[in-house]
Amino acid sequence: MSWIDVGALNDIPVRGARIVKTPLGCVALFRTDEEEVFATSDRCPHKGGPLSEGIVHGKSVTCPLHNWVFSLESGEAQGADDGQIATFSVKVEDGRILMDGEELGKRSAA
Repeated sequence: MSWIDVGALNDIPVRGARIVKTPLGCVALFRTDEEEVFATSDRCPHKGGPLSEGIVHGKSVTCPLHNWVFSLESGEAQGADDGQIATFSVKVEDGRILMDGEELGKRSAA
């Protein structure tokens, strides 16, 4: 893996999100607790809603447009809805958020 520093952990509030723009599209970074961050595509497959503007709860995010709920771990829609969002490798080291640059280069983030 080729880890790329994409920002400080403290730039994302707990239960909040930020966007990282890549040549392939936008990736949403979600912070679920003090040291836990997840990365997914920023677009809901239902109507293209910006997931980074959704509600973060537990290890899930709810789309702000039509309330679809996605697991931040697997990207799968939860409940009766079919759908999935892309997830990306991310880790936190010394207060910095790192993403796998090779992984982002192999598939579209949006």
